[in-house]
Amino acid sequence: MRTDIFDTHAHYDNQAFDEDREALLTSLPENGITRVVNVGASMASCRDTAELMEKYDFIYGAMGVHPNETGELDEEGLEKLKGMCGLKKCVAVGEIGLDYYWDEPGRDVQKAWFVRQLNLARECRLPVVIHSRDAAKDTVDVMRAEKAGEIGGVIHCFSYTKETAKIFLDMGFYIGVGGVLTFKNARKLKEAVEYIPLERLVLETDCPYLAPVPNRGKRNSSLNLPYVAEALSQIKGISMEEVRQAVWENSMRLYRM
Repeated sequence: MRTDIFDTHAHYDNQAFDEDREALLTSLPENGITRVVNVGASMASCRDTAELMEKYDFIYGAMGVHPNETGELDEEGLEKLKGMCGLKKCVAVGEIGLDYYWDEPGRDVQKAWFVRQLNLARECRLPVVIHSRDAAKDTVDVMRAEKAGEIGGVIHCFSYTKETAKIFLDMGFYIGVGGVLTFKNARKLKEAVEYIPLERLVLETDCPYLAPVPNRGKRNSSLNLPYVAEALSQIKGISMEEVRQAVWENSMRLYRM
């Protein structure tokens, strides 16, 4: 049985790791974290992601601009993004989408660049990593209009109801879950995860954010993923080994490895 863990969504370029990045990343494989996708959120973080992909053989990358950073995008930026999507270890376009929690830049700007980056993924034949916060209806509307089901990918850090999960599942998307699954007040998420078939779930950290219990509130890293796997095994009523095997296979399918 496979015991390795695949972190499908991390931000190791984040300044929270500046003091011990190398030591931490070097320790991951010996702790069973043998594959990580570092996800771009801005043009600068995409460049940093490219450097991490080159330096560590177990780190892959997604290139994209987070909805709250789309104010920096222009045609030249999109062309640069396209170039980075052509890198050998780039496995997705992301993270892209809509974020109405922060609600900046304006919703029309967010939507426009969501559409453009979905089209970039289609052109580059890569799956997408979708960020959607307090924006379920508009996310679904854009994805339907752009036939995102033909592109495929993952809804990262899923935070909606099981009814919304069904819509994404019907489009063929995977659902990413992380530390929030261990929170006592995450009833809605737990109900959704109970409903979502095991073969459509992947594990992620979104580190340095959203560390699971018992490390909630601290800096997150891939080393915390066993806590999420444990929560998933309890919800699904299956062994940790079954969870690890399934989510590894799902992650490999998601990123077409």
